[in-house]
Amino acid sequence: MNISVQMASQDTCLPGAILIPVLYSLIFLVGTVGNSLVLAVLLRNGKVNNTTNLFILNLGVADLCFIIFCVPFQATIYTLDSWVFGPFMCKAVHFFIYLTMYASSFTLTTVSLDRYLAIRYPLRSRELRTPKNALLAITLIWSLSLVFSGPYLSYYQEFQLDNITVCHPAWQNSHRKAMDLCTFFFSYVIPVLILSLTYARTIRYLWTSVDPIDEMSESKRAKRRVTRMIIIVAVLFCLCWLPHHLVILCVWFGNFPLNNFTYALRILSHLVSYANSCVNPVVYALVSKHFRKGFRKIFRCLLLRQRVANKVHIVPATQVGVSTLEGACTEVTQLSEGHLHCSSCCQDSGSPWKNTERAGDKRAQSFITFNVT
Repeated sequence: MNISVQMASQDTCLPGAILIPVLYSLIFLVGTVGNSLVLAVLLRNGKVNNTTNLFILNLGVADLCFIIFCVPFQATIYTLDSWVFGPFMCKAVHFFIYLTMYASSFTLTTVSLDRYLAIRYPLRSRELRTPKNALLAITLIWSLSLVFSGPYLSYYQEFQLDNITVCHPAWQNSHRKAMDLCTFFFSYVIPVLILSLTYARTIRYLWTSVDPIDEMSESKRAKRRVTRMIIIVAVLFCLCWLPHHLVILCVWFGNFPLNNFTYALRILSHLVSYANSCVNPVVYALVSKHFRKGFRKIFRCLLLRQRVANKVHIVPATQVGVSTLEGACTEVTQLSEGHLHCSSCCQDSGSPWKNTERAGDKRAQSFITFNVT
């Protein structure tokens, strides 16, 4: 993000020089694996045919790109004394950081609106919540992200500072302040306001409406699950990005000297904000039994392929004959039939929310979306 702490890296103690790469590596590993699993579960059918899947897919893509383009380069900024990737990457890296940040923020906001419509108006919103409109919304999300992140192509520049090559903001302080305020307003304040409004109205509806079909006990249990999901999403998004924006505001409007303490605060604020892209797969996927089932299928498929490969490789080359090949093929076939066939385990009869959305069309009540979580 707005990095101006390269000069303080020379004062970083040895434990920090070791701890920072470890934490960044952990975020990179968890974020890459988690978001890749989400994409694999959604894409293994070869199609994504409802709005929820499309938005979760877009969120996974944005978070994965954010992890890839942000974490490795930020880790080097805090561990090396100089920028080593050249002037082009200096501009490109920060552009993609803000591009994916805006895309994640806007996608989360759109998901909150989509969930509100699905819960509050399950039938009337059916014509609006179509895959075509979801794709149009995703196109708009990335278009707005390009508009808001475009200025960062000139915001950062590589130059020499005390015989050290740094990637540092090149704009004047007045222009930087205006840009940072715009980023804070459009990437955080507006999304948080929309999230708060939609989730507050959703919670109010869930807890005041009565389901005429199911028993009250089941309806209450479903309301608790949905409410818990909504609270987790809203709180995590706000908390993860709040420290970063508070640090930026303190730099411009408060007393934020460059010392070891403020240096540690800036690193911590970045780590927390990056962690949001790691916890999103947990919040949106792992709490769903459909995603857990999809993850298990993927892991079983990978293990099965490894076992099949091992069975093939252990056949001695000098003994490869008709009977040996027939035996190996028979053994592999039995393994697939008796355990889990690889092609079937990598496919699913429907998307995680397919049955839930169909149920919503039939019941015409708000509780029909409870199975989403």
